[in-house]
Amino acid sequence: MPEVLPRVSVVVIGYDDAARVTDAVRSALDQGPAVGEVIAVDDCSTDGSADLLERLAATEPRLRVIRHAVNSGGCGTPRNTGIDAAALPYVMFLDSDDLLPPGAVDALLRAATETGAEVAAGLCVRRELPSGREHLWQRSLYAEAALIEHPADRTHLVHDTLCVNKLYRTAFLRAHGIRFPEGRFLYEDFVFTARVLAAAPRLALVPDRVYLWHVRRAAEQLSLSLDRERVDNWHSRTRACAQAYEILRDAGEAELARAARAKFLDHELRMYLRELGLRDAEYRRAWWAHTREYLAGYDAEDWERDPAAPGTLLGRFVRESPEPRDLPRLRELAARPARLLPPYARTPEGTPVWSDACPGVDLTPLLTCPTEALPCAMDAELLPHARASRLRLRLHELYGRLAEAGPLAVTARWHDRRTGRPVRHITLPLVPVHPGTWTAEAAVDLNALGPGVWDLCLTVHFKNGARRDITAHARTDSPHLRRRALPSPRHLVLLAHPYATHSGALSLRVATGPAGAARVARGRLRRLIGG
Repeated sequence: MPEVLPRVSVVVIGYDDAARVTDAVRSALDQGPAVGEVIAVDDCSTDGSADLLERLAATEPRLRVIRHAVNSGGCGTPRNTGIDAAALPYVMFLDSDDLLPPGAVDALLRAATETGAEVAAGLCVRRELPSGREHLWQRSLYAEAALIEHPADRTHLVHDTLCVNKLYRTAFLRAHGIRFPEGRFLYEDFVFTARVLAAAPRLALVPDRVYLWHVRRAAEQLSLSLDRERVDNWHSRTRACAQAYEILRDAGEAELARAARAKFLDHELRMYLRELGLRDAEYRRAWWAHTREYLAGYDAEDWERDPAAPGTLLGRFVRESPEPRDLPRLRELAARPARLLPPYARTPEGTPVWSDACPGVDLTPLLTCPTEALPCAMDAELLPHARASRLRLRLHELYGRLAEAGPLAVTARWHDRRTGRPVRHITLPLVPVHPGTWTAEAAVDLNALGPGVWDLCLTVHFKNGARRDITAHARTDSPHLRRRALPSPRHLVLLAHPYATHSGALSLRVATGPAGAARVARGRLRRLIGG
């Protein structure tokens, strides 16, 4: 076999992460001979991280350790240090609490060298800890290998704002002066990615898993991007999004700039609106005022780009209302998939609008939206019972569009929260009970589901051949949204807890057997004592 030349510098950044930084470095070294150097940039840690790295470097000649004398407060400065220090043709980035999966560098380097691309990118896996549940970041972008001659040929690239699932030609970054914002600048990768796209590189996309992003929501110290409980985080995010837009616009990349604004509505706005009801009144008012100010910079072309998209409708509502209102209904429309709950109001002239109290938000675009993209709303209620639990579903009309398409049936599936895989499904006829409402009902075998957290996912089938994947709205007026202990022939006892997720969808927790019941009881006791 031909000798593999060292061609890649991996920059690992860390601050006070002694428990994990060496694992990150080893995952880079374990990529094989293509990685000629690992540059560990310690941002003035106080927990002994740099000493650990120095000891590892004493036994590993490919590892270089650079210590900052002063903490920079962010991720951009240490990454810039790594770019300046890189001595090989390609560079990529790794955070101290994440990992490179086996074969990641080889997959990216092969794509870059075979195509001559300045940037190669692949799948990032978001792994929730401690559950281990995995999500593939921007999965549709990396469904198959592709060579993109110019970023504007695939504007969805603006949705992948990560810098870590990519391999960059070092000379390309230096020739265009592409760097991260310095100091404490949250969401620095938004700006860096925009600078990369503005330089119009050729991009090679691969379907391989090339980065493992660990998400620790229960950590004592949340990562900068996950710490969203203060409104300052939202200010930082909008600042980064605004800079990304300006970079693309000023580079003459008008389509990419418009796509970046649409991405803000579809991703940032929806994500924070789903959480807005969890915040206190002061946060909500400050968030709302800042968001309205930010959206005031959007022009008519921005709003008309995808007028029926949930993010566009949400943005128009925020822009129209001077104060936070209708938060439960906004949360449902911000969900994925989106759900627009009743009421379905019209003006005296018959124009569909958000509500009688907010007629300025015109919903006319829904009248021509494809059936498979409509924000259908289906209520769900689970009635746990010792003999046979029942699932009741109710589909709501949406300005006549559903009756026009003709709802025929609904397929209900229970997905394992940890793996995302469906384990039980049933297709039920949808029965019209009166104009504007269809219902379905089925038995649910909780014993067959077993222990775990189960998400209810639905597919509505229409006479016109369309299908719409949705989740069910948990009826908050249901007396069954509570934990119940049921006798079980298989497990002796079964605890069933139907509940509404933070986005309003129906999910189900199941614990089985005396041991499972005891774990739930201990958890409740700990929360009571802690509270």
